[in-house]
Amino acid sequence: MPYQSVFKPGLFDGQTVVVTGGGSGIGRCTAHELASLGAKVLITGRKAEKLEKVVAEIAEDGGQAASYAFDIRDEEAVKNAVKRMLAERGPIHGLVNNAGGQFPSPLALISKKGWEAVVSNNLTGGFLMAREVYTQCMKKQGGAIVNMLADMWGGMPGMGHSGAARAGMLNFTETAAVEWAASGVRVNAVAPGWVASSGMDQYDPVFATEVIPKLKHAVPLKRLAEEAEVGAAIVFLLSPAAAYISGACINIDGASSRNSRIFPLLDHDKSKPFQGFHRAVRPKAVK
Repeated sequence: MPYQSVFKPGLFDGQTVVVTGGGSGIGRCTAHELASLGAKVLITGRKAEKLEKVVAEIAEDGGQAASYAFDIRDEEAVKNAVKRMLAERGPIHGLVNNAGGQFPSPLALISKKGWEAVVSNNLTGGFLMAREVYTQCMKKQGGAIVNMLADMWGGMPGMGHSGAARAGMLNFTETAAVEWAASGVRVNAVAPGWVASSGMDQYDPVFATEVIPKLKHAVPLKRLAEEAEVGAAIVFLLSPAAAYISGACINIDGASSRNSRIFPLLDHDKSKPFQGFHRAVRPKAVK
């Protein structure tokens, strides 16, 4: 069974798209969809084994992919990796700045090291990737960049380090959209709410069992997002249909960021998920 994309076959024929954090979760899903639409996908991450597994999946499904293992927080590693990609794979037409990570913690208990690690993962690394892809390639030929945010509107209690980093990425997105427009580069972002992704399995067991199952009750659509629902928004922003969209952010959160927290939310099952990813793996916490 192939990927059930809503976009037309061959939409990205002849294009090369880089997806950071492509070894799991939303990155893996997005890489699969782009490959199913004809893109040559270059996935990055720190663990070569995870990346190679996704490359094998995509090849088995008839797509084209290659992997590059490096740390997006390392400036020299990013410079060298982008240079190598261009030398080996040709021009880069799209960049999905998906890589990131965080851990639940109240602000008062976050150490300087923990704070800097999350900010580096969710902000600095994305900036370095975008800057190098722009200066080494897109400045001359144009392209599209999609950055990953999160539902940080109104604060992000319990993950303040991630909220600060994601808010910074939003401002970077808006700034880059203006500064790089003359080069034909569009820069946008997506801000998922709670997603039923494999990343949930990385959290503390207590958080996974006590908090995650309750999250859907704070969402007006009364459910968590599927990875494919985030991937579809990313693919749209990379596509020609979004040619006049830059500096924007699409919220993919079931209206949770618009909930005043005092409006009573009725239980229902009216919202049906889009489950396009044929290889999706549900996190244990929401099975």
